[in-house]
Amino acid sequence: MKDYVNVGNLQVAPVLFEFINKEAIPESGVSSEDFWSGLEAIIQNLSPENKALLEKREDIQNRIHQYHKDNPKLDQKEYQSLLETLNYIEPEVEDFEISTENIDDEISVQAGPQLVVPVNNARYAINAANARWGSLYDALYGTDAISEDDGAEIKGSYNPVRGDKVIAFSKEFLDEIAPLQEGSHKEAEAYQIFDGKLSIKLTKGGTTELENADQFVGFVGEPDRAKGVLLKNNGLHLEIQIDRNHPIGQTDTAGVKDILVESAVTTIMDFEDSVTAVDADDKVEVYRNYLGLLRGDLSVTFTKGDKEMKRELNPDRSYTTPDGGELTLPGRSLMFARNVGHLMTSDAILDADGEEVPEGIMDTVITGLLAKQDVLKNGTYQNSSKGSVYIVKPKMHGSEEVAFANDLFNRTEELLGYKPHTLKIGVMDEERRTTLNLKACINEVKERIAFINTGFLDRTGDEIHTSMEAGPVIRKNDMKGSAWLNGYEKSNVRVGLESGFRGKAQIGKGMWAMPDLMAEMLATKDSQLKAGANTAWVPSPTAATLHALHYHKIDVADVQKQMSTDHEDLRNDILQIPVTEERSWKEEEIQEELDNNAQGILGYVVRWVEHGIGCSKVPNINNVELMEDRATLRISSQHMANWLHHGIVTEEQVMETLKRMAKVVDQQNADDPEYQPMSENYEGSVAFQAACDLVLKGYDQPNGYTEPILHKRRREAKAKQYANK
Repeated sequence: MKDYVNVGNLQVAPVLFEFINKEAIPESGVSSEDFWSGLEAIIQNLSPENKALLEKREDIQNRIHQYHKDNPKLDQKEYQSLLETLNYIEPEVEDFEISTENIDDEISVQAGPQLVVPVNNARYAINAANARWGSLYDALYGTDAISEDDGAEIKGSYNPVRGDKVIAFSKEFLDEIAPLQEGSHKEAEAYQIFDGKLSIKLTKGGTTELENADQFVGFVGEPDRAKGVLLKNNGLHLEIQIDRNHPIGQTDTAGVKDILVESAVTTIMDFEDSVTAVDADDKVEVYRNYLGLLRGDLSVTFTKGDKEMKRELNPDRSYTTPDGGELTLPGRSLMFARNVGHLMTSDAILDADGEEVPEGIMDTVITGLLAKQDVLKNGTYQNSSKGSVYIVKPKMHGSEEVAFANDLFNRTEELLGYKPHTLKIGVMDEERRTTLNLKACINEVKERIAFINTGFLDRTGDEIHTSMEAGPVIRKNDMKGSAWLNGYEKSNVRVGLESGFRGKAQIGKGMWAMPDLMAEMLATKDSQLKAGANTAWVPSPTAATLHALHYHKIDVADVQKQMSTDHEDLRNDILQIPVTEERSWKEEEIQEELDNNAQGILGYVVRWVEHGIGCSKVPNINNVELMEDRATLRISSQHMANWLHHGIVTEEQVMETLKRMAKVVDQQNADDPEYQPMSENYEGSVAFQAACDLVLKGYDQPNGYTEPILHKRRREAKAKQYANK
């Protein structure tokens, strides 16, 4: 990058400098001079510590590698003793409860789905923010949640047979979560409000009320001609929408045209795993979109078919309460910002020595600056009604790294004029050293923590890399039944509840990765609620609406209350390394595993490197589309690297597989006019070479992370594309 702007001892990319000064600073209450000098001081003070923490990671990993080399047969007690000596397993901290204040209800009280969306895609980000409310009829009609049997195919503009199935499903759902004293919602002829109570006129004659009258919390329109009836169940709202002139409402005896479901209660606007931000231009795009979301003025115009469409943020929703008052509900999901972790640096800013600055430091300070617009109520809408700023910090290893993040947050608050602990933190439990020390990690941020969660993919990637020298790992699908994984998932919830999260903060679970398989999601994803999670990730607004049904059927607050007495020690399970000594796989099983991993790596990497797409539906080897981000890449590349290292496969076999799977991926993308086939020139394809690097150099990647290779190759691809223009 050329022509940096000198600001004090920093060198700042012009595009970032201009964005900060002209778009982020105004109305923030912070002067440009104070911001840049304060940022310089934070970088100067914290960069050496950031570097030292990364060196400690590497030293610990090398010593674990050496232990396994010296001890081919694992002695569990000796191994645990080593981890304690390395402070990989930290001393137990005394019991405590988190004391975070001013956490919004969407996090502390309401259990519900959570979206994760790449914030560099403005259209997706707006759709995610607007996914606070979703049409149940549309979600059912357009997915396999309703079968296409018996003439209910998705065909034409509207199939009334399918529509009848959707309506029947929805009315049965109402009967389950908001039953009537008599009869069924299917028999409703009219919904009316008399004397502050909801009265339901039945087709068979007479009227009835809800079994639980308190579930009726508001309405739209006139009491005797309500256009909408608002119900509340397990902390979530839904609106029975009534319009007898609507094409669907005309067919319904009560004039019901739809059921609007409160869906994605919270959304993580992602700066990290689902974006491809490798330079200053990319980072400014991320920051600008997030600022627009906070100010409420982000909009996108695009063409769909032959129509020009515009996306902008939804307004709040207004209702009349049963006693005649007013009720306003947010029209948008409460937003977190997921910053990057401690590993990567960015050339958007160079320090006094001309070195790239830690990207995580830059992200936190700039996120805090952008959020001043929300805290000062400068925007059209408000994200946090409590004046808090929510930042998720991923990929931290142990309590020392969490303490470093806390120090960074403290310094950022001081620089930007925030009250202490305004910046709330979400700690992602996705690295093995954090899992084993989660209680100590939470303790370091107990006054600002708002969120913990589990993430199977990244956590498995770290599991494989940490124990790379212990032996060949089991097949990926077998991981789901392994002792360490079950212990990890249980331990996360247990530690969160022991630390006082119930009714105060979120305990989250991972992503449903198959956005087209909604019937299966409806049948199985309730297990995360039963496990004690009060939020779980979904891949789309439609999935959020359908997953919300689980939260109506299961009261997570009650589940957590029942689980709060569980103090099972799961450390021994977590330390069970998922390797096998048998090496008893058949050749076809080994090749199947290779094919699956290689196709997944190539299918994702080609979009990341060549097209700058960090999250999308990527068809797997069986052409099932999976929602993937960098976490999927980490597990697949580390799995192949492990089998290569232990001689389960050869480098020649790996290369043959990668080349053969590149042809499969090329075919899967054949309809994309901008796609550049990898198999036409393996040596010249930057994406193919990136995939090779991820596997062949996987052993040497820090903690198995994919970012260093991806960033390098994406910059190479961008330079190549620019040169060819």
